Amino acid sequence: MGCQYFDPCAGGADSFTIAIPRYTFGRGCLAEAGTRASALGMTRVGLFTDPHLRDSAYVASVIEALGQAGLDVAVFDEITIEADDASVERGARFVADGNFDGVVSVGGGSVIDTAKASMLYGLHPVEDFLDYFAPPLGGGKPMPNRLLPHLACPTTSGTGSECTSISVLRITELETKFVLANPVLLAHEALVDPACCDTLPPRIVASTGFDLLCHALECYTAKAYTRWERQPDPRKRPLIQGANPWSDLPAARALEIVGQYLERGVADAADHEARDQLMWGASLAGMAFGNTGTHLGHALSYGVTHLMRNITTDDYPVAAPFIPHGISVILSAPAIFRYTAEAAPERHYEAARFLACDLADATPADAGEALATRLIGLMRKTGVPVGLQAVGFAPADVPALAASSARQVRAINNAPRETSRDDIENIYAAAMSY
Repeated sequence: MGCQYFDPCAGGADSFTIAIPRYTFGRGCLAEAGTRASALGMTRVGLFTDPHLRDSAYVASVIEALGQAGLDVAVFDEITIEADDASVERGARFVADGNFDGVVSVGGGSVIDTAKASMLYGLHPVEDFLDYFAPPLGGGKPMPNRLLPHLACPTTSGTGSECTSISVLRITELETKFVLANPVLLAHEALVDPACCDTLPPRIVASTGFDLLCHALECYTAKAYTRWERQPDPRKRPLIQGANPWSDLPAARALEIVGQYLERGVADAADHEARDQLMWGASLAGMAFGNTGTHLGHALSYGVTHLMRNITTDDYPVAAPFIPHGISVILSAPAIFRYTAEAAPERHYEAARFLACDLADATPADAGEALATRLIGLMRKTGVPVGLQAVGFAPADVPALAASSARQVRAINNAPRETSRDDIENIYAAAMSY
């Protein structure tokens, strides 16, 4: 607590709250799903997955374990990659009609996020889908105090959604993503089996790995919780509360894992050590950003996926236009950290050290450039697009990209440096090519 970054300031928060689910990690632990669900009081389970996983060995293993525990199971798989409001509306009807006393999710972040939001809307419907979202997008309607018990079983090593109290959803009418955030959305338990990553193609490992990287890096460099306005009512304090001493711990370790294992995990599906470590790192980064929030990397990614055109990504069975989330986040990241480092050079220097950047003869004043160089190097070595022009954008798109991302108010305000629309335009312009 002696770190200068968290020193008190007038009117700022003077405490922080940490919430994570009960957590199990290990190869083969999906076989515990029945015991875990039963201990949570489940007897009739709504199981969420997606159509690409529906017939997988991982879903079969969970269903078998639930059945062996004597639990009744109904399956919902009408979920799109990069979950949207339509997926949630379908899931909400499934929950409302299912008479469930618990939910199990098996899949990537889209599946887990859909399960969270489907319980919210299925059990506590509202007139307008945006009612639960924070202003200015939505009505800021208070969420209920509890949902059904939720056992989250991730199958990718990036989102960390099993450890967060948020649900990221694409709003179809607005053609971009926004975040639902409330402690009630936190899963009760997470069951993380890294064997699920053994069969992932390299581009998916790269994309999810860059999501993990940016979660950790944005957490570690976010505005300190003491710089957010103090909220005297603890019931109204969001878990997206800014950088804090606890979140520093998992974020730092997650950065070390990316620095050591991302290239290996992308290059070789048989490298179980690397892929296991990336799965562990994804959860650590989820624990961190679930209690900190992200900032400009994620805010600017939503402008990219809003305005993307005729583009697809290898290894993803999705029609154009489609850019996976982790790729959309990393595209602008080098330019972003060059920009934010000025406001917190020591923090950026520490993060660069965790990520194994080349810091020979470097000082904190060089941290932004060191981070940018390392990120660009990782992008090139893992074969992902490098810069916005590589996914079809041009300098003429900058104003529209900035206008789209400017709606991500909470994330932008979580950056360590105050950021205007002009600043966002400058970042996008710098991110066109590296």
